[in-house]
Amino acid sequence: MSRQRLTIGTFGDIGFLTSANGRVVARARYRDWDGKNRLVQATGDTQRAAELALKAKLAERSLFQPGGSALTPDSPFPDLVAYWLEDLELEDRLSKTTLQLYERNMRTLVLPAFEHLTLREIGVARCDHFLKQLAKLSYNRAKQARVVLRLALGLAVRHEVLPRNPMDHVSRLRRPASTPNALTPAEVNAIRAAIAYWEAGRSPSGPKPDGQLGAIVEVMLGTSARIGEVLAIRRRDIDVTSPVPSIRINGTIVTHRGEPVQRQDHPKTAKSRRTVAIPSFTAEAVRRRLTRLEGTLLDALLFCNREGTPLTTNNVRRQLRHVLDLAEISGVTPHMFRRTVATAINEQAGVDLAAELLGHTDPKTTIQHYIRRNEMVNPVTAEMLDRVFKKAS
Repeated sequence: MSRQRLTIGTFGDIGFLTSANGRVVARARYRDWDGKNRLVQATGDTQRAAELALKAKLAERSLFQPGGSALTPDSPFPDLVAYWLEDLELEDRLSKTTLQLYERNMRTLVLPAFEHLTLREIGVARCDHFLKQLAKLSYNRAKQARVVLRLALGLAVRHEVLPRNPMDHVSRLRRPASTPNALTPAEVNAIRAAIAYWEAGRSPSGPKPDGQLGAIVEVMLGTSARIGEVLAIRRRDIDVTSPVPSIRINGTIVTHRGEPVQRQDHPKTAKSRRTVAIPSFTAEAVRRRLTRLEGTLLDALLFCNREGTPLTTNNVRRQLRHVLDLAEISGVTPHMFRRTVATAINEQAGVDLAAELLGHTDPKTTIQHYIRRNEMVNPVTAEMLDRVFKKAS
């Protein structure tokens, strides 16, 4: 007569062995949620202690109920990563750029610390320690690692491989105190002068000028657009003949792994689409650039290489770094022009208009990341104090 099959989630008779060191081993067959019987064991100083340890282990094991995937709590973490990336592609909700970013962050930041662990071994304490150690090196890296680790473990919970997401209970990451920096008008003019010097062919070294960097900077200053958005502007997006010249921001340049650089038909977010009235210095730079473009195709890019294909943001950054060395200005990136514009508009008209120009739906984002704090207190305080404390004549 065959032995009666265990019901899924239950265990059979407990047996005991005494190891060479005198400790007692309690063990029993357990039928996991995938239908397979597995030997589970625990040790203790006495038979009673070993039995209690085994039952605690079995009770914990019964909480894990794998869904339709082949994953179990004893699966290696890399198996979950592969399953998670496949699920993201099937979901088809994220852009290719975001998918590649998630994959890179998981591969470079998270996997080195978790690749030799099973899912069961990844708890709150381990995740918390990992993020704190990474945050000591870089807050941004810790933040990016937290995102992908939470998403992957969250999938394991949704598919009933794990009972809870340990990332739900890790300590909050504390962003280091920082103040957004912006260029002064004098620094902007110094950069303009350095670009003119370089584009005139006076610099004996560095990349060869193609006559576009100056206009790119003027467009960034006149629109607050990101560098990728500026490089994605087409002839059809420009109106410099109306009484109020404008540029439509409705795309960006992206580079996907293994593919040539290409124009994406929306900016960083769909809500970032906007039409921006441009100042005279930007309109003048755009008009000069338009006269140099060959052909009349409306989809022709305002800034492009000789073949008419998009410039890479990395190439523009390389040119800018060379120019900044000439101007003896350090620490400037294309994104600083965006913060410079936000700071100037905030000082002239307030944060709401600055947020609208940058395409932000929440002015808090503009304040926190883009506006340099004005340290000058309103001078009206001097007049007030004069009236109260002025010395009698």
